Amino acid sequence: MAEFVLGIDYGSTMIKAGVFDMFGVERGVCSVKVDNTSPKTGWYERDLDGVWKSSKAAIAGAIKNASEKDRISGGDIAAVSLTGHGNGAHLVDGEGRGIRPAIEGTDGRAASYVDRWKKDGSFSRIHPMNMQALWPAHSLCVMAWLRDNEREILDKTKWVLNPKDYIRLRLTGEAFLEYSDASGSGLINTRDRKIDAAMLDIAGLGFLAEKMPPLKYAADVCGHIIRSAAAETGLKEGTPVAAGCYDIDSAGLATGLTDESVMNIIVGSWANNQFISKTPLVSEDFFSTTVYAIEGYYLMLEGSATGAINLEWFVERFMEADKKELKAAGKNVYAFCDEAVASVKPDASDIIFLPFLYGSNVNFKAKGTLIGMEGSHTRSEVIRAFFEGICFTHRYHIEKMAAYGPVPAKARMAGGAVKSDVWRRMFADVLDKTIEITAATELGTLGAAMCAAVSSGAYPDLGEAAAKMVKVTGRTDPDPALTGIYTAKYENYKRAVTALDGYWR
Repeated sequence: MAEFVLGIDYGSTMIKAGVFDMFGVERGVCSVKVDNTSPKTGWYERDLDGVWKSSKAAIAGAIKNASEKDRISGGDIAAVSLTGHGNGAHLVDGEGRGIRPAIEGTDGRAASYVDRWKKDGSFSRIHPMNMQALWPAHSLCVMAWLRDNEREILDKTKWVLNPKDYIRLRLTGEAFLEYSDASGSGLINTRDRKIDAAMLDIAGLGFLAEKMPPLKYAADVCGHIIRSAAAETGLKEGTPVAAGCYDIDSAGLATGLTDESVMNIIVGSWANNQFISKTPLVSEDFFSTTVYAIEGYYLMLEGSATGAINLEWFVERFMEADKKELKAAGKNVYAFCDEAVASVKPDASDIIFLPFLYGSNVNFKAKGTLIGMEGSHTRSEVIRAFFEGICFTHRYHIEKMAAYGPVPAKARMAGGAVKSDVWRRMFADVLDKTIEITAATELGTLGAAMCAAVSSGAYPDLGEAAAKMVKVTGRTDPDPALTGIYTAKYENYKRAVTALDGYWR
């Protein structure tokens, strides 16, 4: 009997694949970059053939690495599943090929529909059904933009898919949607858990209902590896492929988010903060309530594109020479950033960074901003401001969640910041929460692998899979003295946000 599973994570900059055993231990992982293009300011796209090429390389690389380490082959993999970011638009024809480049989840071209639908009442009519806030890259808005600007593209479209669904289609030849990220797209009726042409018609998109394939739950089998995909990836033909789940759900699963006792903080491209409940939170002022990967639960999330992608931008634009020197010395540029932050005491600098380079949680027109710079400030102080600003945007989101009722006092953390002890401690102090971390380094692929493990029959459900495959390995408690310092700085952050709110155009 095959004793391993493979998870695929379609991220904003990388596609990753990981081979795991049935106890959640990584046996082989591979990451392959996917390239984005920006044909106009604020537009972000990627070639779908390039996505498939990167996916194949990541899968083959993970199997190769597992083979070199533990002599694991594609035939030893019992099942495959996927996770991925949501929103934007992945459109394919009847052959499963891309109709146009995918529109990414950070795209801004559809911003006008946010104001339009709020003013004409469409948002208030749709929201009780899809439970989603409006924002520029929301699939509902993007589809309206395509209808008004590229109708011929939609006319040629056979299937409207979420990112991970496209890769699954290429692996199996079968098209399905899955509840968790489909509910995050705003295109399905989350309340009634169905594709709803009448709901879509409020936005003038009722015709899309026939272009949306059937809905499945995370551990449902959605086809099997076809011969061509087997030849290109190293997987065995006929291996079952489970539906998988939204990347926020995958991070939740991989950190043991199986009940209401703990929340999940994801510090990635997005600054996501989430918890689950059997009772959905439905408010026009709340960002997102979606169907969770564990049946019977809803996932409540406050998030925005204000996460670690902002630090990545700084590193890529202003630290290129440092990266080369550090790499030659066998060092990591992000470890260098940690050292820079640690060299500046929390109360030694009052620079405020608003991490709005790719979007905002306060005003979708807001831009990234550094406030309070003086000639005496150093680069290390600027880097600290980037770290702090990203922490503050998480606190802003969590405070918004707390306005609707208690949020869990303990948090499991996921995303790139987990690797930084400096940043984990800062999060604990800024949020005044105990932060726990888990063993896996690639939480997206592990969460997907957990769906595969259930679909293979190794576990009866995702709760049992989490009990066996998730291991807590670290805990950071807040320092009350530092929490006080950060709270004062956070108040300055909020004052800056308020003062600039009327400036953005």
